Amino acid sequence: MLIRPAAPDDVHALHDLYMRHLTKTPPPEPQDLEAWSALLAELTATPGYRILVAEEDGRAVSSVTLVVIRNLTHNLRPYALIENVVTHADYRGRGFASALMNRACEMARDAGCYKVMLLTGSKSESTLRFYERRGFNKNDKTGFIRWL
Repeated sequence: MLIRPAAPDDVHALHDLYMRHLTKTPPPEPQDLEAWSALLAELTATPGYRILVAEEDGRAVSSVTLVVIRNLTHNLRPYALIENVVTHADYRGRGFASALMNRACEMARDAGCYKVMLLTGSKSESTLRFYERRGFNKNDKTGFIRWL
């Protein structure tokens, strides 16, 4: 397994992961790979925004997004958000997402973050236990979402 930053050549694999493996019912999103490629290039060039992939046999099979956000509290220490944790269904249960989550948390720590937060829409006990085993808890904060 190789963990690395997403590259422009990963656009097809990321598109597949997000559209077919992120949720049971993927949202209707544009399929324009040129737009995906352009946005992927923009995001990977944005300071504090990292898309990581786990690669197996030359193929990106899992991904996580880490965003480090600068902050005026906590002695000016930033915090981080993790989003879009996904593994191709054929590769689940083999440690790809765990390795990515560990790496993302290391990167947040290296960036001086005082916390890492994530939200999940999953109600699956196995998914919630997965995050708890990575050191996340559901008791310290209450998450709210306002869809726009």
